[in-house]
Amino acid sequence: MVGISRPAYPPSAELWGHFPRAPPIEEYAVPPASSRARPPVLREGMRVLWVAVRAEPRAFTVSVLASALYAAMTVTTAQVLGWATEEVVLPAFRSGHTTAGALAGAATAIVGVAALKALGVAGRRFYAGLVQYRMQASYRRAVTRQYLRLPLAWHHRHPTGQLLSNANADVEATWAPLAPLPMAVGVVFMLLIAAASIIATDLAVAAVAFLIFPAIALVNVAYQRRLSPVATRAQRLRAEVSEVAHESFEGGLVVKTLGREQDETERFRARAEELRDANVAVGRIRGMFDPVLEALPNLGVLAVLLIGSMRLDSGAMTAGDLVHVSYLFTLLAWPIRALGWVLAEVPRSVVGWERVRGVLDASGSLPFGDAALGEDKAAALEVRGVRFAFEGAAEGGGGGREVLHDVSFSAAPGRTVAVVGPTGSGKSTLTSLLVRLVDPADGSVLLDGVDLRDVRRGGVAASAALVPQQTFLFDDTVRGNVTLGLDVPDERVWEALRLAQADGFVAGLPGGLDTQVGERGATLSGGQRQRLALARALVRRPRLLVLDDATSSVDPQVEARILRGLREAQSAGDGSGVTVVVVAYRKATIGLADEVVYLERGRVTARGAHAELLETSEGYRDLVNAYERAEAEQEAGQEAGQEIERGAAGGGEEAVA
Repeated sequence: MVGISRPAYPPSAELWGHFPRAPPIEEYAVPPASSRARPPVLREGMRVLWVAVRAEPRAFTVSVLASALYAAMTVTTAQVLGWATEEVVLPAFRSGHTTAGALAGAATAIVGVAALKALGVAGRRFYAGLVQYRMQASYRRAVTRQYLRLPLAWHHRHPTGQLLSNANADVEATWAPLAPLPMAVGVVFMLLIAAASIIATDLAVAAVAFLIFPAIALVNVAYQRRLSPVATRAQRLRAEVSEVAHESFEGGLVVKTLGREQDETERFRARAEELRDANVAVGRIRGMFDPVLEALPNLGVLAVLLIGSMRLDSGAMTAGDLVHVSYLFTLLAWPIRALGWVLAEVPRSVVGWERVRGVLDASGSLPFGDAALGEDKAAALEVRGVRFAFEGAAEGGGGGREVLHDVSFSAAPGRTVAVVGPTGSGKSTLTSLLVRLVDPADGSVLLDGVDLRDVRRGGVAASAALVPQQTFLFDDTVRGNVTLGLDVPDERVWEALRLAQADGFVAGLPGGLDTQVGERGATLSGGQRQRLALARALVRRPRLLVLDDATSSVDPQVEARILRGLREAQSAGDGSGVTVVVVAYRKATIGLADEVVYLERGRVTARGAHAELLETSEGYRDLVNAYERAEAEQEAGQEAGQEIERGAAGGGEEAVA
């Protein structure tokens, strides 16, 4: 940090900008369900799929044309076989011989139709998959961008498991019908061609078709109506199971230390069994209707053979016509099921769409201006009359719970301000306001005289860094956790580690900077994790550094060295340096601050130097002395434990002697 200029942070390096832009989703959006009367599921599902058709018109059109080619060639296959039977096979039986030309002509016709049919299948599958995966990717990016835009207050109201389900399972369910949809459209085209072909062949046989095809359609409609509520419930339960699982993983330490494994297992089992029962119910409905949908075309074939043989005996139709129609019914048995596949996926698609739109329609994103902050010198911080309240009903009704009331203070460039206060006084909330994770209800936070709400997107993150109470490390290397994608040389990483007093233990790790730290830094101690988190902030050379009790797990000697290093950085000879706001409780830490801000019940009740507040503020004096007594008692307890261990070891040696 000392003597080295700060890096530039162009807009392209903003976090949200790393996600590719999706198509203009809002242009195709269906109004949210909450703003209108809920239509039938099938109609709503078609509206959702129309969003994809409008977003990917070219790929969808090609997939439908390929499906139409497949449909046409399916009907043509039956016609070619009928022609080959009438013109090649039967004459060969009558005369006892045939010609190579006749066989070659029949083979060429069959192979040619089969090749075109295969081309239609390949084109349909490729472009239908292309539409589906593009829409899934677009909406995953849109949901992710929305997560980044929405303020922390919104995230606090939505479990992480639900957010994961929205971005993954719900997006997949929304666009699942896109894969079979082109084939279903092609099936409709196929049925029209087949109906025309059968009518042209024989009206009596056509009557059978006009009974079978509507019967298949009615069964599909009944299938969709029975499946819709069950599939909807199963989709919702998937999200609930995801929420419970994620919460269980996050609270694994609590569960194990309190011996609640059995209770947590039971909680997950109950939800998982509900999902199992819902999926079994879906399977039962499918198991009941699928055989019917498969049997109807086969029944049609039997009816055609029965009536066709009678018509053949009377001379009303030829053997080729009978082969043509019966084989056509056989071919239609499998493609018609594509209609059932689409209808089966529509309920899940509608539920997934509503959950995804619930995220995309969420309001509360932080607005940005176009003001720029300084780049080289330590920042000047000013907090003016800030008030903040958490959303939610307060006691007795009214607005949310107010945690900060008319908070005002300032920090000159390169100075250190300690924020001190009892638990629940609003210290952590204040740190979130200083780096603009949230905005105040009233008042303003200014950096270099600029209201943070007027700063361009990414500007605050380029100038200010927060090291929170709860340290989070990724399952990555030490280097990856410190840089988080920032392209900096290793020398600068080591510089940040030295300031954070982490260079010693990092150098002792097996792989140094390339050592994997495990999930959440499981292979490191609490103090080591805190020092890496501090280095992560320092490597960015912030102009404002906010420490929210960020060295609570570090012993006092190491903490003192960290603070001395920050002091050196603040007094850098090149005029750079950093302004520090530290939430502290140790007297040694507070004593290094240029000014102390004492918070009590969300209000600034005292400001001044540490020694001054010890004299003038009874609440501050009692709090700091209580912290000091508690720390002294803890150290005394540790020393007593060590004495007991040494005494026990000495007694054991005497006994051996």
